[in-house]
Amino acid sequence: MANEEYLRAKQLEELTGIPENTWRWWAHVGRGPVSFKMGRRRVWRRSVVLAWIAEQERLTTSGEAA
Repeated sequence: MANEEYLRAKQLEELTGIPENTWRWWAHVGRGPVSFKMGRRRVWRRSVVLAWIAEQERLTTSGEAA
C-alpha cells in the first residue's frame, strides 16, 4: 500500500486521546487494531485503526460488548 500512512503509538494518542502506553499494551496482549514491527518500531496502519474505531462504535452503539 504505497499511499498508506503508518502511525506510531504517540501519533495514535494524539489522534484518539488513548494513551500511547495503552496502544503498546494492546499490541503486546493482542488486543486493539492489528499492528506490526517495521524495523524496531511498532506501527499501525491508519486505515486499520480507523476501521477498528468504526467497529468499536458499531458494537457499542448496537448494545453489543466491544
